[in-house]
Amino acid sequence: MLDPLFERSVLVFSEAGLVRLQNSHILVAGVGGVGGFVVEALARAGVGRLTIVDHDSVSASNKNRQIIALNSTLGMNKAQVMAQRIADINPDCQVTVNTSFLRPEDMEPLLSTGYDFMVDAIDSLNCKVALVATAVKLNQPIVSSMGAGRRVDPSKIHLLDISKTHGCALARNVRQRLKKQGIEKGVMTVFSSELPQAPGPMEAIEGARGRVVNGTASYMPGLFGLMLAGHIIKTLTSDATATQAKVKLVKQ
Repeated sequence: MLDPLFERSVLVFSEAGLVRLQNSHILVAGVGGVGGFVVEALARAGVGRLTIVDHDSVSASNKNRQIIALNSTLGMNKAQVMAQRIADINPDCQVTVNTSFLRPEDMEPLLSTGYDFMVDAIDSLNCKVALVATAVKLNQPIVSSMGAGRRVDPSKIHLLDISKTHGCALARNVRQRLKKQGIEKGVMTVFSSELPQAPGPMEAIEGARGRVVNGTASYMPGLFGLMLAGHIIKTLTSDATATQAKVKLVKQ
């Protein structure tokens, strides 16, 4: 009997698509503003296994944009909070929690497990590039999020190959670093081409303490995350439907 959680999804993605999702294992690195929405959308769609990585804890300032940030979760590890949330939504989804701070040298061991898809929602530029580069070299599909901070216009959000990104300083830096490693395309990326809003006074103060803090609209990280999740779900279910069609043709 079909779980009511998936009654609407199967009407869109077919039984073959749902089975493909249930047999998929997806890694999400970073479960804050963008990554949290990715994880939740994947779990609600029926993804069977998730590995989520985040060393950070929920803070009060996260409440304006992060799906896991509540008064009741302040001070708790983000990955652990996300796992508890998924268990309450889709208890059949197997969630592996990694609370480590990822370093560039950690990427190859992390990816050695092999995943059906990976999501880069990391803030650190060095770690972001290392994760993407390692995934490409290991021929594992990965999607990456660029900066949602200081953007307010949803119509300027794009989902394109990294080679086609424009108007985003973070994407430009990532492109340049990947190019030095011989990677110029092959990574689907969500980014905004909107000219960033001027930084506010608090951003300058926080930045002086050594941490980059951008003003963020409540809805922009969520839109970034849902677009990445949509790409993953559409890709996996489309592949399953195409395979099923080929099998039917062979049987005929």
